[in-house]
Amino acid sequence: MLVDSSQLTRCPVLSLHVGQPIAETYEPIIDPNDLKIIAFLVGGGVVGGEIGNILRAESVREYSDIGMIVDSEDVFVSRADVLKIDEIMALEFKLIGLKCVTKKGTKLGKIIGYTVEPTNFEIMQIIVQRPALKAFIDPELVISRNEIVEVDDYKVTVKDEEDKIRKRAMKEDFVPNFVNPFRANGAFSFENERSQAADADAPSASQEAAKED
Repeated sequence: MLVDSSQLTRCPVLSLHVGQPIAETYEPIIDPNDLKIIAFLVGGGVVGGEIGNILRAESVREYSDIGMIVDSEDVFVSRADVLKIDEIMALEFKLIGLKCVTKKGTKLGKIIGYTVEPTNFEIMQIIVQRPALKAFIDPELVISRNEIVEVDDYKVTVKDEEDKIRKRAMKEDFVPNFVNPFRANGAFSFENERSQAADADAPSASQEAAKED
């Protein structure tokens, strides 16, 4: 199950040790080299003083609808404690807000969100808001990480043209959000309708008996 980026901020962090929330996430820290969340800035609760304000993604035992579950407050670290986190934070990389373009330079729009795989916090899709003139047809594009060929400080470059991306997104990501009446328990079919009509027109047993009398 993929998780939308909006669910990763203000997300409760729950401790197995005390059985309750001990902090909440403020912002994900994304490594632009492999588009993976390596940590989260956290705050509130027990955070402060000797307790760091960074939760490494590898310290999250489980992500669920109630929040991120960790062992205890001991998993929180400071920026200086982990060299890689310090280096990535120094880049000040922000995925949301970057432009998205094709290899040929066609502007697809601006990144407004993304989805992640919660077992390893790898970014699986980026969500692109279309320019105003194209938004009437396609307000948003959902682009798989497999389409991404380059990431820099200003843009994300994808390998396909927008019409191919749009068709693939429609084919792969569409999930009906309605109940199909033809597959319900009392499913309608023309055969059933004709059978019911025939039963309605046919005389009942009592009517047949009355005719014989």
